[in-house]
Parts: sequence; structure tokens; C-alpha cells
Amino acid sequence: MEHIETQLADLKAQLDALQKKSPENKLSMICFSGDLDKALASFIIATGAVAMGMDVVMFFTFWGTPVLRDANKSVGGKDTMGKMFGTMLPKGTGGVKLSKMNMGGMGTAMMKSLMKQKNVATLDQMIGMAEELGVRIFICEMSMDLMGFKREEMIQYEGLEYCGVAKFLEEAMDSKIQLFI
Repeated sequence: MEHIETQLADLKAQLDALQKKSPENKLSMICFSGDLDKALASFIIATGAVAMGMDVVMFFTFWGTPVLRDANKSVGGKDTMGKMFGTMLPKGTGGVKLSKMNMGGMGTAMMKSLMKQKNVATLDQMIGMAEELGVRIFICEMSMDLMGFKREEMIQYEGLEYCGVAKFLEEAMDSKIQLFI
């Protein structure tokens, strides 16, 4: 009987260890691109995952970061490189362009017009929906620092957090799905 109890305890320990290693019902996504089509796809996937009961974390880094700049906010105190990046990169969702067939902005305008005709949510609306549904957004502090962005110029969003890659990896480590867009 003692042998069976020992085996049962060992099996229970193995089961506990497996349960700790099993992924959560979570999607962790790196949003590396600031292109309109890719940003839209990211938010469509994120809101769809939440609708299916998943926890969602989006980590905006490098070229994805400008998408989250608030077009109505201006901040001073930037160095020369920060001013240059601030001028060259889009400020908010209105300035993002298609990754393909942009054609000097004509393709982006056509896509936005088509989206309106077909009742497809805009990028601003998708961000609002993501916030409403509880999608957590992480912004890479290193990317912000490199590009000279400041927290004060980012959008207001409940569930927004500034962090480094370690925080994202901590979230992604136990996620059922990880994406890089």
C-alpha cells in the first residue's frame, strides 16, 4: 500500500508540473509594423481573440510604436534625432499608409474609402474596441527612447503599459498563441 501511495504522490507531482507548463488561453502579439493593413490586421485578430474568450497582449515596438502616438498631442524637449523621427514618422492612426500599393497615398485613400463603403471599422475604431474589450497594450520603452518619443504624446488607453521585452516575453511564455506582425 505504501508503494502505491508513493506512486500516486509522484503522479500528482508530475501532473502539477504539467499544469504549470501548459499554455494559458492567451494571445501575445508583437506589433512591429506601422503599416495600415498590418495594424488593422493586428487589431482585428486581437479583438477576435478576446471575443473568443482569450486574454490578449499586444507589444508595440519599433515601427509599430508611432501608430499609438496621439495626433492631437505635442511635446517639447526632444533632441535633434527625436524631432527628426517625430517629423518623419506618422503621428497617430491618420498618417499610417498601406504596406503595398500605397501609390503616393492614393492606395491608402482608396482603401479607407472602400472600408467606409463596406462598413469596416477604422483603425481608430478598432483601437477603441480593443480598449473596450480589455486588450492590453505594451509599448516598448527602448523603441520609444531610440525614436525620441515621450509617454505624454501617446494615446490615452486603459490597459496601456510601458515596458521592455522581458515583460512581453513573460506574457508570451505561457501564451497559447504568439504572433509577429
